[in-house]
Amino acid sequence: MTLLSHWLARHVGDDELRRDLAAADTSGLKGGARQAVEELRAELDDSKSKGDLERVVRETLEALALGA
Repeated sequence: MTLLSHWLARHVGDDELRRDLAAADTSGLKGGARQAVEELRAELDDSKSKGDLERVVRETLEALALGA
C-alpha cells in the first residue's frame, strides 16, 4: 500500500512500481485484492494512458485497504 501511495504522490516512478509489484508475493492476499494487484501489473505493462493507470492504482489501493 505504501508503494502505491508513493506512486500516486509521484515519489516513485512507473519503473519502480513495476519492478516492486513484479517482486511482490500476493499469495497471502484475498481474492479481490490479489486480482486487483494482477490487474495493476497488467495495466503497467499495457498502459498507454496515465489516467487509466492512476485509476487502476487507486482501485488497487482501495482493494488492499479493504482487504477485499
